[in-house]
Amino acid sequence: MQRILAIWFPHLLAEGMIRRRPHLKALPFVLAAPDRGRMRVTAASIPALSKGIYPGMAVADGRALVAGLTVMNAEPGQSQQLLTALGYWCIRYTPTVAVDGSDGLLLNISGCAHLWGGEVPYASTIQNRLKAFGYTTRFAIAGTVGAAWALARYAKQPVVLAPSGEERAALCSLPPAALRLEPATIERLQKLGLTTIGHFMDRGRSILRRRFGVGLLDRLDEALGWKAEPLQPLQPVEPFQLRLPCLEPIVTRSGIEIALEQLLDMLCQRLAKEGKGLRKAVLNAYRVDGEVQSIEIGTHLASCQLRHLFKLFELKIDRIEPALGIELFILEATQVEKARFSQEALWHPTSLQDARLAELLDQLAGKLGQGVVRRYLPAEHYWPERSFTTAKDLAEQPATHWQKDRPRPVRLLRHPEPVEVAAPIPDYPPMHFRHKGQLHTIKKADGPERIEAEWWIQEGEHRDYYVVEDETGARFWLFRLGHYSGDQAHQWYLHGFFA
Repeated sequence: MQRILAIWFPHLLAEGMIRRRPHLKALPFVLAAPDRGRMRVTAASIPALSKGIYPGMAVADGRALVAGLTVMNAEPGQSQQLLTALGYWCIRYTPTVAVDGSDGLLLNISGCAHLWGGEVPYASTIQNRLKAFGYTTRFAIAGTVGAAWALARYAKQPVVLAPSGEERAALCSLPPAALRLEPATIERLQKLGLTTIGHFMDRGRSILRRRFGVGLLDRLDEALGWKAEPLQPLQPVEPFQLRLPCLEPIVTRSGIEIALEQLLDMLCQRLAKEGKGLRKAVLNAYRVDGEVQSIEIGTHLASCQLRHLFKLFELKIDRIEPALGIELFILEATQVEKARFSQEALWHPTSLQDARLAELLDQLAGKLGQGVVRRYLPAEHYWPERSFTTAKDLAEQPATHWQKDRPRPVRLLRHPEPVEVAAPIPDYPPMHFRHKGQLHTIKKADGPERIEAEWWIQEGEHRDYYVVEDETGARFWLFRLGHYSGDQAHQWYLHGFFA
C-alpha cells in the first residue's frame, strides 16, 4: 500500500532567513516584494505575525502597526530554492521526494518507515531534525497525496497518521479548502453552508459536477484514492538502488567497509538473478551534519562479482570523511548492462574444469612455449616468497586460503633486492632509499609488519616490512632484516611493488 508523508512549512521563508541571519530570531521582520506599484508582505516572522501583520498586507500598513519593523526584499524563487535543498536532504529517508508548491514537501515513504520502527518514530525523527535546523513543521501521513496534504495543513495535531483506506473519515471534518479547490469553488460551497468536506462528500456526483464543476470531483477522487496522483521526484529513482540506515553514526573505515559489503552483496544477488552486471555505481554516504560524501566506480565489462566490485570501491574509501558520523548509505548502480556470464564464470573455481579453458591453455602453450602460463596456489608459509606454489594442473586444489588481512604487492620479486636506505631512528620507516641508482624520497609509510623467520626450514633473522610511497605516488614493499644496526652494510631490501 502507498504511504505519503506531507510536510508543511508554515513559516518557510522567515525561518530560512533566520538560519542565514540568527540575530533576526527575536525581531519582528517581513519579506516584501513589489505588487502593482506597492510593496506588499510576502512572509513575516512569528513576532511580526503576533502583532497583526500578515502576508499580503501593504508594507506601509505594517510599519504603521509595528514601530521599527524590519523590511527586507524577497528574493525571486527563494522558497523553491529552500524547498529543493530540504527535499534533497530528505532523500536520506526515502528515495522519492517532491516539492509541493511554495511551502511543502511530499515524500513517498512506502516500505521505508519500518526501518525506523514504524511511522510514528519515522515522522518524529524527521520532524525533530527539521526543528533542530530551525523550521516549524506540520506532518501528516496518509494513503494518498490529497489526504496527506489536507491533514498536514488543516488538522489540529502537528503530526497526523491516517491508516490506508480510512482517508474518508479523516477528511470529513476538514474545510473544503483542504481539497486544494479554486477560491471561487470554495466561496460557492461556503455560501451554501457546506463548510466541511463531510457536508458534500456523499452527495450525488452528477449534482456536484453540475453545481461546482469537474474540478471538485477530481480533487475528491484524488484525496480518497479513486484517482492516481503521481509525484514528480526531485531525483529520479534509480532502478538498482539500495539503502542502509545506521542505528548509530558510522565514523570508522571498518564500519564503512561493512556497510559497503552488505549493500554490494544485496545488489550483486539482484543483478545475478536478472542476468545483469553494473558498469557504473555510486556510493552516497549521508552524514549527520547534512553533508553527502560520494565515491564512484566504473568497470570495463558488466560485472556482478562482489569481491571485484568491493576492491574497486575499497581504493576510494579514504575519500569519504565521516566527520561526526554517517547515518545512511545509498548504493546506486547508475549504469547496468546485460552480463556476459561465460566470462563471469571464470571467477569460480569450478570453471577450471571446463574443457574449453584447458584447450585455450594448450593453444597458448603451443604457440608461446611450455610454462608461459602458470597457475599459483596459496601455501602455508610465513615468508612471502614461500607463501605460494605453482599448480601442477587445473585439477589441483589449494590446501589453504590466500592471506587477505594484510597488504601484499601485486608484483613480488623472486629474491629481495638490497637497497640503500636513510632511516631516522630504529623502528621508523626510511626517509628515502636508492634502488638501481634511482633515489626515491618517501612521502608516506605504514608499518612495521614483523614476519618471523621459519626456523624449522632454515635459520635467520626476522623481517620488519613497511609499505612506502614516494614523491611520484609509486608504492613499494621494503623490509629491514633483523633489529636495527647502524654498522650493517645491507640491512634493507626491496621485496615488491604495489599497483
